[in-house]
Amino acid sequence: MDDFKPSGWFRNRHVQSILPSLQFRRAAVERRAAPLIAASSELLLDCGDGVRLQGYYARPPNARDSVVALLHGWEGSSDSMYMLTLSQLLFENGFEIVRLNLRDHGATHHLNRELFHSCRLPEVVGAVRAIQQRLPDRPLSLAGFSLGGNFMLRVAAQAGQAGLHIAHAIAVLPVLDPNDTLDALENGFGVYNWYFVRKWSRSLLKKQAAWPGHYDFAELVRMANLRRMTAELVLKFTEYPSLADYLNGYAITGSRLAKLAVPSMLITASDDPIIPVRGLERVARPSALEVTVTQHGGHSGFFEGLKGPSWVERRILGALLR
Repeated sequence: MDDFKPSGWFRNRHVQSILPSLQFRRAAVERRAAPLIAASSELLLDCGDGVRLQGYYARPPNARDSVVALLHGWEGSSDSMYMLTLSQLLFENGFEIVRLNLRDHGATHHLNRELFHSCRLPEVVGAVRAIQQRLPDRPLSLAGFSLGGNFMLRVAAQAGQAGLHIAHAIAVLPVLDPNDTLDALENGFGVYNWYFVRKWSRSLLKKQAAWPGHYDFAELVRMANLRRMTAELVLKFTEYPSLADYLNGYAITGSRLAKLAVPSMLITASDDPIIPVRGLERVARPSALEVTVTQHGGHSGFFEGLKGPSWVERRILGALLR
Protein backbone atom coordinates (compact mmCIF):
# COMPACT_ATOMS: atom_id res chain seq x y z
CA MET A 1 0.00 0.00 0.00
CA ASP A 2 1.25 3.46 -0.86
CA ASP A 3 -1.19 6.28 -0.18
CA PHE A 4 1.53 8.73 0.87
CA LYS A 5 1.67 11.19 -2.03
CA PRO A 6 3.80 14.24 -1.13
CA SER A 7 4.23 17.04 -3.61
CA GLY A 8 6.98 19.48 -4.56
CA TRP A 9 10.07 19.52 -2.36
CA PHE A 10 8.50 16.97 -0.03
CA ARG A 11 9.13 14.29 -2.66
CA ASN A 12 12.88 14.68 -2.06
CA ARG A 13 14.28 12.00 0.24
CA HIS A 14 16.88 14.31 1.79
CA VAL A 15 14.25 16.95 2.60
CA GLN A 16 12.19 14.21 4.29
CA SER A 17 15.21 12.89 6.20
CA ILE A 18 16.73 16.18 7.38
CA LEU A 19 13.54 18.10 8.17
CA PRO A 20 12.66 16.05 11.30
CA SER A 21 15.89 17.18 13.02
CA LEU A 22 15.95 20.87 12.06
CA GLN A 23 15.85 22.88 15.26
CA PHE A 24 13.78 25.74 13.87
CA ARG A 25 10.80 23.38 14.28
CA ARG A 26 11.31 22.69 17.99
CA ALA A 27 9.51 25.70 19.46
CA ALA A 28 6.37 24.94 17.45
CA VAL A 29 6.57 21.22 18.24
CA GLU A 30 6.88 21.89 21.97
CA ARG A 31 3.96 24.34 21.89
CA ARG A 32 1.85 21.71 20.15
CA ALA A 33 2.95 19.03 22.65
CA ALA A 34 2.53 21.25 25.73
CA PRO A 35 -0.41 19.22 27.15
CA LEU A 36 1.58 15.99 26.88
CA ILE A 37 4.72 17.55 28.37
CA ALA A 38 2.79 19.10 31.25
CA ALA A 39 1.15 15.76 32.08
CA SER A 40 4.40 13.76 31.91
CA SER A 41 6.16 12.40 34.98
CA GLU A 42 9.43 10.49 35.17
CA LEU A 43 9.52 6.72 35.56
CA LEU A 44 12.68 4.88 36.56
CA LEU A 45 12.09 1.34 35.38
CA ASP A 46 13.75 -1.68 36.99
CA CYS A 47 14.72 -3.78 33.97
CA GLY A 48 16.42 -6.61 35.88
CA ASP A 49 20.11 -7.32 36.57
CA GLY A 50 20.47 -3.90 38.19
CA VAL A 51 19.66 -2.03 34.98
CA ARG A 52 17.46 1.06 35.11
CA LEU A 53 15.92 2.81 32.14
CA GLN A 54 14.08 6.11 32.18
CA GLY A 55 10.66 6.81 30.76
CA TYR A 56 8.07 9.58 30.89
CA TYR A 57 4.45 8.67 31.55
CA ALA A 58 1.42 10.80 30.70
CA ARG A 59 -2.26 9.97 31.25
CA PRO A 60 -4.74 12.15 29.33
CA PRO A 61 -7.99 13.46 30.85
CA ASN A 62 -9.99 11.43 28.32
CA ALA A 63 -8.01 8.23 28.93
CA ARG A 64 -9.27 5.14 27.13
CA ASP A 65 -7.15 2.90 29.44
CA SER A 66 -4.86 1.83 26.62
CA VAL A 67 -1.09 2.37 26.84
CA VAL A 68 1.43 3.02 24.07
CA ALA A 69 5.17 2.75 24.80
CA LEU A 70 7.27 4.68 22.28
CA LEU A 71 10.97 4.31 21.56
CA HIS A 72 13.26 6.71 19.69
CA GLY A 73 16.04 6.00 17.19
CA TRP A 74 19.80 5.85 17.78
CA GLU A 75 21.08 9.04 19.45
CA GLY A 76 17.53 10.34 19.71
CA SER A 77 15.62 10.56 22.99
CA SER A 78 12.19 10.73 24.55
CA ASP A 79 12.23 14.45 23.67
CA SER A 80 13.05 14.00 19.98
CA MET A 81 10.59 16.00 17.92
CA TYR A 82 9.11 12.95 16.17
CA MET A 83 8.54 11.38 19.60
CA LEU A 84 6.73 14.48 20.86
CA THR A 85 4.52 14.94 17.81
CA LEU A 86 3.35 11.32 17.69
CA SER A 87 2.95 11.18 21.48
CA GLN A 88 0.80 14.32 21.49
CA LEU A 89 -1.45 12.99 18.71
CA LEU A 90 -1.99 9.73 20.59
CA PHE A 91 -2.36 11.55 23.93
CA GLU A 92 -5.13 13.80 22.65
CA ASN A 93 -6.90 10.71 21.33
CA GLY A 94 -6.99 9.17 24.79
CA PHE A 95 -3.92 6.93 24.87
CA GLU A 96 -1.70 6.78 27.93
CA ILE A 97 1.86 7.39 26.79
CA VAL A 98 5.25 6.13 27.97
CA ARG A 99 8.19 7.74 26.15
CA LEU A 100 11.12 5.44 26.84
CA ASN A 101 14.83 6.30 26.72
CA LEU A 102 17.35 3.68 25.72
CA ARG A 103 20.45 3.36 27.92
CA ASP A 104 22.81 6.35 27.48
CA HIS A 105 20.21 8.34 25.54
CA GLY A 106 18.67 11.59 26.67
CA ALA A 107 20.13 12.57 30.03
CA THR A 108 20.59 9.01 31.31
CA HIS A 109 24.33 8.36 30.96
CA HIS A 110 24.65 8.22 34.76
CA LEU A 111 22.03 5.50 35.33
CA ASN A 112 24.07 2.45 34.23
CA ARG A 113 27.84 2.07 34.17
CA GLU A 114 28.11 -0.21 31.14
CA LEU A 115 27.82 1.29 27.67
CA PHE A 116 24.78 1.13 25.44
CA HIS A 117 24.88 -1.13 22.42
CA SER A 118 22.16 -2.27 20.06
CA CYS A 119 22.12 -5.90 21.22
CA ARG A 120 20.93 -4.99 24.72
CA LEU A 121 17.50 -6.44 24.04
CA PRO A 122 16.93 -8.02 27.50
CA GLU A 123 16.81 -4.63 29.22
CA VAL A 124 14.27 -3.27 26.74
CA VAL A 125 12.17 -6.41 27.31
CA GLY A 126 12.60 -5.71 31.03
CA ALA A 127 11.47 -2.10 30.59
CA VAL A 128 8.33 -3.20 28.73
CA ARG A 129 7.64 -5.75 31.48
CA ALA A 130 8.06 -3.02 34.13
CA ILE A 131 5.64 -0.75 32.24
CA GLN A 132 3.11 -3.57 32.10
CA GLN A 133 3.48 -4.23 35.83
CA ARG A 134 3.00 -0.53 36.66
CA LEU A 135 -0.03 -0.19 34.38
CA PRO A 136 -1.78 -3.57 34.65
CA ASP A 137 -5.08 -4.53 33.03
CA ARG A 138 -4.57 -2.13 30.13
CA PRO A 139 -3.78 -3.15 26.54
CA LEU A 140 -0.14 -2.24 25.85
CA SER A 141 1.08 -1.35 22.36
CA LEU A 142 4.64 -0.65 21.22
CA ALA A 143 5.85 1.84 18.61
CA GLY A 144 9.37 2.74 17.62
CA PHE A 145 11.38 4.66 15.05
CA SER A 146 14.51 3.44 13.25
CA LEU A 147 16.63 1.58 15.84
CA GLY A 148 13.70 1.94 18.25
CA GLY A 149 11.46 0.22 15.71
CA ASN A 150 14.03 -2.56 15.40
CA PHE A 151 14.01 -3.00 19.19
CA MET A 152 10.21 -3.02 19.41
CA LEU A 153 9.84 -5.71 16.75
CA ARG A 154 12.44 -7.83 18.54
CA VAL A 155 10.56 -7.34 21.82
CA ALA A 156 7.30 -8.33 20.14
CA ALA A 157 8.93 -11.45 18.65
CA GLN A 158 9.96 -12.50 22.19
CA ALA A 159 6.68 -11.52 23.85
CA GLY A 160 5.38 -15.04 24.40
CA GLN A 161 8.52 -16.46 25.96
CA ALA A 162 9.03 -13.28 27.99
CA GLY A 163 5.51 -13.36 29.42
CA LEU A 164 4.54 -10.04 27.85
CA HIS A 165 1.03 -9.27 26.66
CA ILE A 166 1.37 -6.90 23.71
CA ALA A 167 -1.66 -5.69 21.77
CA HIS A 168 0.20 -4.20 18.78
CA ALA A 169 3.74 -3.40 17.67
CA ILE A 170 4.49 -0.72 15.07
CA ALA A 171 7.93 -0.06 13.62
CA VAL A 172 8.60 3.00 11.46
CA LEU A 173 11.65 2.62 9.20
CA PRO A 174 13.25 0.02 11.49
CA VAL A 175 16.88 -0.94 11.03
CA LEU A 176 16.68 -4.15 8.98
CA ASP A 177 20.26 -5.24 8.30
CA PRO A 178 22.70 -3.10 10.34
CA ASN A 179 25.54 -3.81 7.93
CA ASP A 180 23.47 -2.36 5.07
CA THR A 181 22.81 0.73 7.20
CA LEU A 182 26.50 1.16 8.03
CA ASP A 183 27.36 0.86 4.34
CA ALA A 184 24.71 3.44 3.44
CA LEU A 185 26.04 5.90 6.03
CA GLU A 186 29.63 5.43 4.86
CA ASN A 187 28.94 5.67 1.13
CA GLY A 188 25.89 7.92 0.89
CA PHE A 189 25.24 11.64 1.36
CA GLY A 190 27.99 12.68 3.79
CA VAL A 191 25.79 14.82 6.04
CA TYR A 192 24.24 11.71 7.64
CA ASN A 193 27.58 10.16 8.54
CA TRP A 194 28.75 13.51 9.94
CA TYR A 195 25.53 13.91 11.94
CA PHE A 196 25.77 10.51 13.64
CA VAL A 197 29.53 10.73 14.28
CA ARG A 198 28.98 14.12 15.91
CA LYS A 199 26.03 13.03 18.06
CA TRP A 200 27.63 9.73 19.10
CA SER A 201 30.92 11.41 19.99
CA ARG A 202 29.09 13.88 22.23
CA SER A 203 27.23 11.01 23.88
CA LEU A 204 30.44 9.08 24.55
CA LEU A 205 32.02 12.12 26.18
CA LYS A 206 28.92 12.51 28.38
CA LYS A 207 29.34 8.88 29.43
CA GLN A 208 32.99 9.52 30.22
CA ALA A 209 32.05 12.54 32.36
CA ALA A 210 29.34 10.56 34.19
CA TRP A 211 31.76 7.72 35.04
CA PRO A 212 35.18 9.32 35.58
CA GLY A 213 37.97 6.80 35.80
CA HIS A 214 35.98 4.15 33.94
CA TYR A 215 36.13 5.50 30.39
CA ASP A 216 38.48 7.52 28.22
CA PHE A 217 37.06 8.04 24.73
CA ALA A 218 39.36 10.86 23.64
CA GLU A 219 41.23 8.73 21.10
CA LEU A 220 38.07 7.01 19.92
CA VAL A 221 36.18 10.20 19.07
CA ARG A 222 39.17 11.45 17.11
CA MET A 223 38.63 8.56 14.69
CA ALA A 224 35.46 10.28 13.42
CA ASN A 225 34.57 7.11 11.51
CA LEU A 226 31.44 5.10 12.35
CA ARG A 227 32.76 1.72 11.27
CA ARG A 228 36.08 2.06 13.08
CA MET A 229 34.45 3.49 16.20
CA THR A 230 31.83 0.72 16.29
CA ALA A 231 34.42 -2.03 15.75
CA GLU A 232 36.61 -0.64 18.52
CA LEU A 233 33.76 -0.46 21.03
CA VAL A 234 32.47 -3.91 20.09
CA LEU A 235 35.84 -5.50 20.79
CA LYS A 236 36.43 -3.59 24.03
CA PHE A 237 32.99 -3.46 25.60
CA THR A 238 30.84 -6.34 24.31
CA GLU A 239 30.97 -10.11 24.25
CA TYR A 240 30.92 -10.17 20.44
CA PRO A 241 34.16 -11.37 18.83
CA SER A 242 33.82 -9.25 15.70
CA LEU A 243 31.95 -6.34 14.19
CA ALA A 244 30.10 -8.73 11.86
CA ASP A 245 28.87 -10.84 14.79
CA TYR A 246 27.65 -7.74 16.59
CA LEU A 247 25.79 -6.36 13.56
CA ASN A 248 24.15 -9.73 12.94
CA GLY A 249 23.15 -9.75 16.61
CA TYR A 250 20.49 -7.09 16.14
CA ALA A 251 19.47 -7.63 12.52
CA ILE A 252 15.78 -8.44 12.02
CA THR A 253 16.49 -10.21 8.73
CA GLY A 254 16.61 -14.00 8.40
CA SER A 255 14.44 -15.88 10.88
CA ARG A 256 14.46 -13.21 13.64
CA LEU A 257 10.75 -12.39 13.16
CA ALA A 258 9.61 -15.82 11.98
CA LYS A 259 7.78 -16.61 15.25
CA LEU A 260 6.25 -13.17 15.65
CA ALA A 261 2.67 -13.61 16.87
CA VAL A 262 1.86 -10.07 18.07
CA PRO A 263 -0.15 -8.13 15.45
CA SER A 264 2.58 -5.91 14.03
CA MET A 265 3.08 -3.27 11.36
CA LEU A 266 6.36 -2.42 9.62
CA ILE A 267 6.36 0.84 7.67
CA THR A 268 9.32 1.72 5.48
CA ALA A 269 10.17 3.90 2.48
CA SER A 270 11.92 2.77 -0.67
CA ASP A 271 13.86 6.07 -0.79
CA ASP A 272 15.23 5.91 2.78
CA PRO A 273 18.89 6.98 2.41
CA ILE A 274 19.94 5.41 5.72
CA ILE A 275 18.10 2.08 5.90
CA PRO A 276 18.17 0.42 2.45
CA VAL A 277 14.82 -1.15 1.62
CA ARG A 278 16.54 -4.14 -0.02
CA GLY A 279 16.92 -5.65 3.45
CA LEU A 280 13.16 -6.17 3.49
CA GLU A 281 13.56 -9.05 1.04
CA ARG A 282 15.33 -11.00 3.81
CA VAL A 283 12.79 -10.32 6.57
CA ALA A 284 10.52 -13.23 7.53
CA ARG A 285 6.83 -12.61 6.84
CA PRO A 286 4.72 -14.30 9.52
CA SER A 287 0.99 -13.74 9.18
CA ALA A 288 1.06 -11.34 12.16
CA LEU A 289 3.29 -8.88 10.28
CA GLU A 290 1.77 -6.25 7.97
CA VAL A 291 4.31 -4.47 5.77
CA THR A 292 3.80 -1.11 4.09
CA VAL A 293 6.38 0.27 1.67
CA THR A 294 5.98 3.82 0.38
CA GLN A 295 7.75 5.29 -2.62
CA HIS A 296 8.65 8.45 -0.71
CA GLY A 297 9.29 9.29 2.94
CA GLY A 298 13.05 9.41 3.45
CA HIS A 299 14.20 8.54 6.96
CA SER A 300 11.69 9.34 9.74
CA GLY A 301 9.96 11.83 7.47
CA PHE A 302 6.59 11.22 5.80
CA PHE A 303 5.89 14.97 5.84
CA GLU A 304 3.22 16.42 3.56
CA GLY A 305 3.77 19.92 4.96
CA LEU A 306 5.06 21.72 8.04
CA LYS A 307 1.76 21.77 9.93
CA GLY A 308 -0.41 19.06 11.37
CA PRO A 309 0.29 15.38 11.97
CA SER A 310 2.45 13.62 9.39
CA TRP A 311 1.14 10.81 7.21
CA VAL A 312 2.83 8.14 9.32
CA GLU A 313 1.48 9.59 12.58
CA ARG A 314 -2.05 9.42 11.21
CA ARG A 315 -1.36 5.89 9.99
CA ILE A 316 -0.18 4.79 13.44
CA LEU A 317 -3.21 6.37 15.13
CA GLY A 318 -5.52 4.60 12.68
CA ALA A 319 -3.85 1.26 13.36
CA LEU A 320 -4.17 1.66 17.13
CA LEU A 321 -7.83 2.66 16.87
CA ARG A 322 -8.81 -0.43 14.84
